[in-house]
Amino acid sequence: MTNPFLVPQIEDIAQPFWDGCRAGELRLQRCVDTQRLMFPPRPRSPWGQRRVPEWVTVAGRGTIWSFVVPHPPLLEPFSSAAPYNVIVVALDEDPTIRIIGNLVDAGGSINAIDPATIVVGEAVRIVFDPITDEISLPRWARA
Repeated sequence: MTNPFLVPQIEDIAQPFWDGCRAGELRLQRCVDTQRLMFPPRPRSPWGQRRVPEWVTVAGRGTIWSFVVPHPPLLEPFSSAAPYNVIVVALDEDPTIRIIGNLVDAGGSINAIDPATIVVGEAVRIVFDPITDEISLPRWARA
């Protein structure tokens, strides 16, 4: 598998998130006491007494909260793919949870979407892009 992007370094606390991405699921932490979702992954809940969060699978639907279109100069290998979109998605289950990704077309290309067509508030759903045998990146498609 050819990977044109930097591969994230996965910390132990985030392993269930990345395992979910590889399995085609969006997994987030949830406070056992308050049932509030948490992202990014952390070792303890800031709200509950027991403080050790559990992992749950969420629907992976949301709305575009914001976006940018980076242009060179950028770090390699990103400059070779630029310009491309980067969107921030507010999840339907909890709009305070925001996940960054790219808006992609049916083929999964991050620069196939015309940035002029991206609309804040537009509904999206999560898709997963396997960039290595071990890592699938969360990306977003129009719902």
